[in-house]
Amino acid sequence: MEAEVRYSEERWALFWEMRGEAEEMMEALRAFHIGAIAYGSIARGDVTETSDIDIFIPNPPSPSLIEAALERAGFPILKREIIQATPSYAAKGYIEVGERRSFSFPLVRLRPVERDFYRFAGSLDLDQLKRRVRVAGVDKRLMLIEPTPWGHIETPVEGREGVVARLLGVSVDVVLDRVRTLRRRERIGRTGVFLHRVLAPEESFGEVFQRISSQRPEVRRRLRLR
Repeated sequence: MEAEVRYSEERWALFWEMRGEAEEMMEALRAFHIGAIAYGSIARGDVTETSDIDIFIPNPPSPSLIEAALERAGFPILKREIIQATPSYAAKGYIEVGERRSFSFPLVRLRPVERDFYRFAGSLDLDQLKRRVRVAGVDKRLMLIEPTPWGHIETPVEGREGVVARLLGVSVDVVLDRVRTLRRRERIGRTGVFLHRVLAPEESFGEVFQRISSQRPEVRRRLRLR
């Protein structure tokens, strides 16, 4: 069932404040000619006090260059970690720079279905962010969020997978995959991730991931996936 959500003045203020933070985070990367996107509620507009700002770098240079860009811009690097959700998903690097504020990037080539996830959730580049664009996308409740001047319209995704796929410009496989994943999570809860490794200050993403790959056949197999 379709529902109309109107934002309060406080919610609009929170949204534009978070948008400003996202712009600063992406500007730090642009100064080093690193392309990035902001995705999720920050792109759609339906932010809350607990929303994350995760800036994703689809085609990353060496992680050390990303770290140099952040340090040059004055962002504190609080934590660095490698996370791979399942054996078939891409391993990603995460750099945390604040509470619920992070940068992420793939450590292997993304499959098309993985790239489409960001469009499914709603994503924007820096220029779109600066123009105050908002885009449609799907939240973790599996509700399609369509921005309006006063807030958004939300409708359930299930039963409308084909329509949602066409609207967002993604494959139906992406929509079905997210529905299966989130419904499974509802039934059995979060069961942890396949790989989670926090890096020590003296370690680099490259050396740690190479060492993990040499020791774990499942990680090596994902490296060969295209």
